Amino acid sequence: MNAPERFFLPDIQATPDRRLVAIDRVGVKSIRHPVTLARLDGSTAPSVATFDMYVGLAHDQKGTHMSRFLELLQHHAQRPLDAGGIRALMDAMLQRLEARTGHIEARFPYFISKAAPVSKVQSLLDYDVTLQAQMNAQSRYRYTMKVVTAVTSLCPCSKEISAYGAHNQRSHITIEAELVPGASMGIEGLVAIAEAQASCEVYGLLKRPDEKYVTERAYDNPKFVEDLVRDIALALNQDIRIAAYTVESENFESIHNHSAYALIQRDKRIPE
Repeated sequence: MNAPERFFLPDIQATPDRRLVAIDRVGVKSIRHPVTLARLDGSTAPSVATFDMYVGLAHDQKGTHMSRFLELLQHHAQRPLDAGGIRALMDAMLQRLEARTGHIEARFPYFISKAAPVSKVQSLLDYDVTLQAQMNAQSRYRYTMKVVTAVTSLCPCSKEISAYGAHNQRSHITIEAELVPGASMGIEGLVAIAEAQASCEVYGLLKRPDEKYVTERAYDNPKFVEDLVRDIALALNQDIRIAAYTVESENFESIHNHSAYALIQRDKRIPE
């Protein structure tokens, strides 16, 4: 029996399309694939990421070659998934798919070892991370890093009006930052900015002396949801590595059946 490659197999995707309608994004979505993550200290860690990979399709081309996305991902999986790795994957994708525009998104959990504030016991805390890269028709490349950080917030109003105690809540701070071309920032950098402006950090493991510390720390540092996003925005404004950002805070209220929410967006390249 002849080998399969000796048979003529028509490539329908490569035939012209007479409707002449360009497609903005076409490709593969929700691919789970093992990756290697670059850490702040120069080491690496294994993880699993979910990828979306798309290219723009010309108006006269019938279809893209879906299998090539998987080939590219497997080929580049050995390289650490960071700003440089995403850019290399983007360049290879545009060349292999013969496209001018592209979009790549990778979502994965990231774990940081944290020491409890008093006992110094170590534990891991997880953060949701999204890396996104885009190339537009004008060959402008855009890379963003988004990190969701859990923190504690304590209500200033509750503290002010109560004879004792104050209600607090766990908050999710989301920072999406577009980096200046050539700038380097680790995931830990955005985490540190978010945690520094919270009423208190959260930890995976706490002993009794640690619980006393975090309770009192939050009480001494009350913040509304508006305070959180404003203070983080000020810190991001001062960071020369960041060209543009969106900062959000969702506070999961402990005394209401709803969340409090605030958002600030800024492109630092555009004068206010």
